[in-house]
Amino acid sequence: TELLRTVSFVDAPGHETLMAIMLSSAAIMDGAVLVIAANEQCPQPQTREHLTALDIAGIKNIVIIQNKIDLVTEEEAAQHYQQMKDFVKGTCAEDAPIIPVCAHHDINIDVLIQAIERFIPTPNRDLEKPPLMYIARSFDINKPGARPDRMTGGVIGGSLIQGTIKEGSEIEIAPGRDIVEKGRKKVERIKTSVDSLFTGGLSVKEATPGGLIAIGTKLDPARTKSDSFSGKVVGKPDQLPPTLDSFTLEVTLLKRVVGTIEEKAVEQIKTNEPLMLTIGTATTVGVVTESHDNTVIVTLKLPVCANEGQRIAISRRIDGRWHLIGFGEIQI
Repeated sequence: TELLRTVSFVDAPGHETLMAIMLSSAAIMDGAVLVIAANEQCPQPQTREHLTALDIAGIKNIVIIQNKIDLVTEEEAAQHYQQMKDFVKGTCAEDAPIIPVCAHHDINIDVLIQAIERFIPTPNRDLEKPPLMYIARSFDINKPGARPDRMTGGVIGGSLIQGTIKEGSEIEIAPGRDIVEKGRKKVERIKTSVDSLFTGGLSVKEATPGGLIAIGTKLDPARTKSDSFSGKVVGKPDQLPPTLDSFTLEVTLLKRVVGTIEEKAVEQIKTNEPLMLTIGTATTVGVVTESHDNTVIVTLKLPVCANEGQRIAISRRIDGRWHLIGFGEIQI
C-alpha cells in the first residue's frame, strides 16, 4: 500500500450551516462529494439547494454518490440514475461521475476513493503568497491545576488557505482584542509566535494549504479557551486584510429561503434589517443602513477581517431562526 495523499472533509451540524460554509468558504475547498439517496426521488429540495450553492461558489470538481443502493431494485437504481443525470444537466456537476455506493455495507468505497483521486485533484498552490489562515477553533490544552512552569500556550486551529506557516515564525491575529485608548474603544491586533505546528495529528515544521492545522502559541491559554478566537484570521504581521466594521455588499439572492418547511420566496433586503453574515469562519450580525437594488451597506456589531471582493453568506431571521437567503461580495 502506498500513501498517495491525505484528504480532509468539511461538514457541518445542520443544512443551513453547511450551506453558509459552502458559500463563504469556497476558498478552502478543492472539490465536493454530493450524496444522493437512491431510495428517494431526485432531486429533493435540499439536494437542489446544495447543487445551487456549489454552482454559486464556483466549485467544479465534483463526485456524485448514489447511496443506499441496497434499498432499491436494479431497475429502480437505473431509473434513479437517469433522474440524477437529468438533474445535473447544464450545471457545474454535468460531467461529474456518479458512483453507486452502499455505505452501510462498504460496497464500492474503493471505487469512490478512486473517483475522488481522479476527479478532485490537489490544485497547484502559490506558496509565495502571504499566509492567511481562518481560525475555526481555539482552546487551552492544559489540565486543571497544572503548575505555571509546566503550562503551554494557547492553541488555535483552522484552515490555511494560502501561503505557508513555519514553526518559530511571528504571526498576527485579527481582528484581535478590544482595548480602550484615550477613552475610545478600538480593536488591537494580537502578535505572537508559532511554538509548534500540527496537521493530521503529526508534528510538522511547516504547514501548507489543505486540511486542518493546529498552531501552538505563546498566548495566555485563558484567552484562547472555549473557541474564543473562532472567526479570526492569522497571517504575517502587517500583511493581513483590513479590519472592517462596515462595508458595501453586491448581493445575489437565492430564489427560495433555505431550511423552511414551506417554500418561501426570498424578499428584497430592506433598510434597518438585521442580517447574519458568515465570512470564512466568522459570523456577525450586520444592520442594513442603506439598500438600493442589489447593493446594500451594512454596519457590523462585531468587526471582521476581510478583503474586497470576498464572498460572504447572508442569512435572515424568519420564524425565530436564521435562514440562508443569498450571498454578497464585499466592496470597500
